[in-house]
Amino acid sequence: MILKTTTAALLAGLCLSGAASAQEYSFRFQSSDPAGNPNFIFQQGWTETVTEMTGGKVSIELLPVGSIVDYKETPDAIAAGIIDGHITDTSYFAGRDPAFGLIANPVGAWSDPAQMIDFVENGGGKELMNELINPYGLEFIGVSTPGLEAFVSKVPLEGVADLQGVKVRSPEGLIANVFAAAGANPVNLPASEVYTSLDKGVIDAADYSVFSVNQDTGMNEIAKHPVYPGFHSLPLVEVSMNKAKWDALPAEIQDQLKASVKAFQQTQVTTLKERDLEAVGKAEAEGITIHNWSDEERAKFRAIAQEQWAGVAEGSPMAQKVYDTLTAYLKDKGLLQ
Repeated sequence: MILKTTTAALLAGLCLSGAASAQEYSFRFQSSDPAGNPNFIFQQGWTETVTEMTGGKVSIELLPVGSIVDYKETPDAIAAGIIDGHITDTSYFAGRDPAFGLIANPVGAWSDPAQMIDFVENGGGKELMNELINPYGLEFIGVSTPGLEAFVSKVPLEGVADLQGVKVRSPEGLIANVFAAAGANPVNLPASEVYTSLDKGVIDAADYSVFSVNQDTGMNEIAKHPVYPGFHSLPLVEVSMNKAKWDALPAEIQDQLKASVKAFQQTQVTTLKERDLEAVGKAEAEGITIHNWSDEERAKFRAIAQEQWAGVAEGSPMAQKVYDTLTAYLKDKGLLQ
């Protein structure tokens, strides 16, 4: 895998000088993605980056979802020492505290991966993550994301008003609540039924995946009015490990692990964005009409979503803290009135 210039600079600056040192630390991580999935392949690249950045001192074995424990049980397995860490969508732990769901995917908050990443790295997000996961015996190392999902639609959508009455496939919970508040009619369907449901008119639109995946799976062929960039869903993927084992690492190794996650993040986000742009060109050549919402319309959707975030915030003290930090960040950046 070819890393971008910025990633290469990180590698050059943080790799140990001289020949590779003997392995000193060996860890086992479990992913929330299956083997062969594009995201899992990026994550495997991260383990190689770790080896390179640490001069061979750290080795990480990455296992696909479900290899050792269920994807929702990885925090307990990490605390118990069954595995050492995970790369996972943080929203899977919303049942433990609604704060996990709110920080993982505050529907409508982000219009670009860079916004979410900046919130985590510079806007209080990483501190919130550690406050959330430290009690479970975990330490937050860094963040990545597959990117902002596009929106599949058979009908033209130029803004929030056009969502009125539109039958939208969405998961239950926060995202469905936001769409309902925006005037759409959410329909809960498994991903396997989205294509046929669109084709048969059971639904008009769908929360599904990033643009390149939607294009590759033929979604845009039957729903010729996608919204790109999307306006709704961008998942936070955390890289965390056992806190006691993290605390026992030398500061130099900790710094290298953080830098390795940053390199992984940059590679994943940049590569998937490039694939999306290539897919956009292909879609436009095939006569598909792509709709890009204005900043004003995105702000309208975000304001509607804020009311639903506030409802989630009532679920726990930590959820309220996430809500307060998130909305303060968005207001400071001019993304929320």
